[in-house]
Amino acid sequence: MSAVIISSVAFGDKLNTRYNRRTTMEIQRYSAADLPSLFDKIAKNSIGYDFDSFWNATQTSYPPYNLIHISNEESRLEIALAGFKKDDVKVYTEYGKIFVEGNKEKQEDDGTYVHKGLAQRAFKREWTLSDDCEVRSVEFEDGLLSIVLGKIVPEHHARKDYI
Repeated sequence: MSAVIISSVAFGDKLNTRYNRRTTMEIQRYSAADLPSLFDKIAKNSIGYDFDSFWNATQTSYPPYNLIHISNEESRLEIALAGFKKDDVKVYTEYGKIFVEGNKEKQEDDGTYVHKGLAQRAFKREWTLSDDCEVRSVEFEDGLLSIVLGKIVPEHHARKDYI
């Protein structure tokens, strides 16, 4: 009985070794030197995540934002801009990125603040867009900037109902 157990364990180890060697070869295909090109490939399919901030720790989290996945073809980026006016905010795209900038003019203080919890400082945020993504609409209402992002689907990939 023990001879059968020993031989089956040894046989199982050979299978596991072959499987591990095969999977390890797949994993070792990328090295640390390949990380920038790997992140470029990942970033092509990203909306809402700035991979440059992954490497640069100086990126700020102001202003806060939500990325809402509406459907396979549409997402909405909502940015909270309390205290900003429409004239204070600038939204533009350039080189595959969407930029949101805000410059708040300094106002004279009416008094002394006991607590100042609303940050109204100047900011610049950017998000990487994939090649097949476009800005469909930008709205600013009640301190909330809403940017609708849409995926460009080629006609030969678009859904067609025949019956």
